[in-house]
Amino acid sequence: MEATSMSLQTHERSDPNNCIRVAPDVKLGKNVTMHCFVNLYGCSIGDDSRVGAFVEIQKNVSIGARCKISSHTFICEGVTIEDEVFVGHGVVFINDLDPRATADGRPQTEADWQVVPTHVARGASIGSGAVLLGGVTIGEGAMVGAGAVVTRDVPAHWIVVGNPARFLRMRNTQETADDPNGRHDQVACTRDEQLPCTCAV
Repeated sequence: MEATSMSLQTHERSDPNNCIRVAPDVKLGKNVTMHCFVNLYGCSIGDDSRVGAFVEIQKNVSIGARCKISSHTFICEGVTIEDEVFVGHGVVFINDLDPRATADGRPQTEADWQVVPTHVARGASIGSGAVLLGGVTIGEGAMVGAGAVVTRDVPAHWIVVGNPARFLRMRNTQETADDPNGRHDQVACTRDEQLPCTCAV
């Protein structure tokens, strides 16, 4: 990639010796912790949030305060994460519902696709290895189980698991409940089945 004036500038929090790359247009709140091998550009991160190793956060991403973004996670353009959200290891966000190379062999540019936004509300938890397709909303206090593939909205305080993600139960209850959208066949488990581990802290 050809160097630009932006790429030649450095952010005060960049640390090349530890492979922490922070573009000058990144907005960091107070007490943001970053580990080695992170790549941040054009995003904002709120106070007291933590970013693990090998994380990339792209432009036009907003992350709130007191969030934890665990290692090996990819947060693409168009994602909004509110305060106090936990994102496990190796989580992938997707912002293109029809990804493909250009038919005529040109290098792909932003003109060749449209960002599809994703929203994660306050206090939600996303388990390790989960994949969130573009255009979904994860409700306040909801939980996405480890390895789940989320293809539709998750209402507040619900737990979803599996591929594709299915409703398990309300968070902080032991009873299995019906799908809040009326699709009772999508309930994943019975009350006797245990929710898979979502992530390692």
